[in-house]
Amino acid sequence: MFRRRHLVATTALAASLLALPALADQGKSTATPTSQELLAKSSAAEWRQPDPNNLLVMQLATGRVLIELAPDFTPRHAANIRTLIRQHYFDGLAIVRVQDNFVTQWDDPAGDDGGDPAKVRSLGKASSTLPPEFTRPIDPKLAWSALPDGDVYAPEVGFSEGFPVARDPASGQEWLTHCYGMVGVGRDNGPETGNGSALYAVIGQAPRRLDRNLAVIGRVLEGMPLLSGLPRGTGPMGFYATPAQRTTIESVRLAADLPPAQRPAVEVLRTDSRTFTALIEAKRDRHDAFYAVPAGKVDLCSIDVPVRTTKTVATAKP
Repeated sequence: MFRRRHLVATTALAASLLALPALADQGKSTATPTSQELLAKSSAAEWRQPDPNNLLVMQLATGRVLIELAPDFTPRHAANIRTLIRQHYFDGLAIVRVQDNFVTQWDDPAGDDGGDPAKVRSLGKASSTLPPEFTRPIDPKLAWSALPDGDVYAPEVGFSEGFPVARDPASGQEWLTHCYGMVGVGRDNGPETGNGSALYAVIGQAPRRLDRNLAVIGRVLEGMPLLSGLPRGTGPMGFYATPAQRTTIESVRLAADLPPAQRPAVEVLRTDSRTFTALIEAKRDRHDAFYAVPAGKVDLCSIDVPVRTTKTVATAKP
C-alpha cells in the first residue's frame, strides 16, 4: 500500500513539475519589443533638434563627425570652443592620438607630446586657461531621468539634457560621465590648463575614473566609426610616431554658422520621454528567444541615446 501511495504521489509531483513551464509561459509577457520597434512607435514630440549653436560639424578627409556641446554643464568651455571654431583654430589640425580601448584625441600637432612648442598655433581671442568645470551644482530645473540600478562611481546616475550624468546629493554636485562617445577636454596637470583646444572622444571601455577630473563638454552624435576605427598609435599613450599617421581635420564649424541648407538635419530622442524609459526597461529586462536569462539591471554607459536624421534643420536659439 505504501508503495502504491508513493507511486501515485510521485506521479502527481512529476505531472505538476511538467506543468510548471507551461504555467510560467502563461504568466510571462510576450517578447520584449526591440529598440527599432519602440522607436518606430515614438511620437514627433519625443525628439529634439540640437541647438545649432551647440552642434559642431567636424569634417575629416574620411567623413563628417557631429558633436553636441553641453553648455548647461560646462558653459565656459563651450563658449571658448565656439570662439576657437569661429577663429578657424581647428582647421588643419589633426588627430594626434588613438589609444586602444581608451580615447581618440585631436589638437595642434605642434603642441602634443613630441611636438615643437615654438610652432603652437595662437589661440587668438580664446582663453588659454579656464576654471575647471569638472562638476556643477545640481539644477532641479533640468529634466532628470534616473536609472534604478545604482552605480559603482556615484550615488545616483541617469540622463539629463540627453547626456549621461552622475550625481551626489550629499554634496549637491552633478557631472557628465566618461561613457563611449563622450567628448572631453585634454589638459596638463593643472586643473585650469584645459581650455578646449585639445579634445578627445571615448572610444573604448568607459574610463569612469576620469569623472570629476576632466571637463566633459558633450558627445558625438554621428561619426563615431571615423574616430574609433582609426589605426592605434604606437607611441606612448597612443600618440602617433610620425606625422604621416595622423588624420587631418579639414574644418570644424558650428551648425549655426552654416547656411540653413548645409546644416545637419538630425534629431535626438528626449531622455525624459516615455520611449526612452521604455528603451531602458527593454535593456534591463530583455525577454526573447535569445535572452533566456534577463540581466534585470542596466548600467549608465550601456545605454545609447538614439539619434536619427530628419527632413528639417533646426534654427538657432536666441
